[in-house]
Amino acid sequence: MSPELLLASLSLFFLVLLFPALFLATQKLGPRSTGNQAKNLTYESGVTAPCGKPNAPVGVRFYLVAILYVIFAIEVTFMFPWAVNLRTLGTSGLFEMFAFIGMLLVGLVYVYWKKALSWQ
Repeated sequence: MSPELLLASLSLFFLVLLFPALFLATQKLGPRSTGNQAKNLTYESGVTAPCGKPNAPVGVRFYLVAILYVIFAIEVTFMFPWAVNLRTLGTSGLFEMFAFIGMLLVGLVYVYWKKALSWQ
């Protein structure tokens, strides 16, 4: 039997048989809830009675700001290697980065035009 086949069969054994057995053992041997109501209450940052409902809808603007942050954070990850290799890329690399920044600027102007970042 080859070592790769042995490793694959042992991995399959651990995934298929051992992990479910471990989950069942922790469920049976682990501590159980005693039904204490004070223990089950929510506690967050010293506030014992949270304000609002836990399933209250969140405004779409929060998600929009988060998505815009991710987009512009990814922009920085593209710009750093470009800045490090600017001399080897030459003028073509410079114009490509200007085109990239221009596209991002057009997107930012569009977001500003749609008033997506203005809060009431």
